[in-house]
Amino acid sequence: MTKRHPGGGFARIRRAVFARHSNPWSAWSRWATIPLVLLPVWTRSRGQAAAVAVWFVLNPVIFPRPVHDGAWSTRAMLGEERWMLDRPRDAALAVNAGATVAAVVALVGAWYRRPLPTGAACAAQMALTLVYWEQMACYHDRALERGDLAG
Repeated sequence: MTKRHPGGGFARIRRAVFARHSNPWSAWSRWATIPLVLLPVWTRSRGQAAAVAVWFVLNPVIFPRPVHDGAWSTRAMLGEERWMLDRPRDAALAVNAGATVAAVVALVGAWYRRPLPTGAACAAQMALTLVYWEQMACYHDRALERGDLAG
């Protein structure tokens, strides 16, 4: 049985954001700039924090919709949208939690200006994000096979 998801204004906004964030340029540039989050913590700069916040808010919407949905990163972003709607309790939840823990460790390391734990935790977060993306791409592919698309 396919779950039904409510429509409405929030659903339209979510769909519009993910439609653009599924552009590989959006997904990969956001992934590559994960370390930027640590910079304002390390330097204690509110201006840098504001700039990083603006980047992370604008990134999912500044790129156009992808031409096709065959790219791995595109399938990962579309799978994440579906996964967020379905809320399954699966391995992706654990991987996502691990990436979150790594992010917190990196932030603490940056606060105390400890390069090794900061860098190691940031690398772990980025690696776990890629594992999560693989899970999301597979989730998307399974939804396509079932004919259960996000919307």
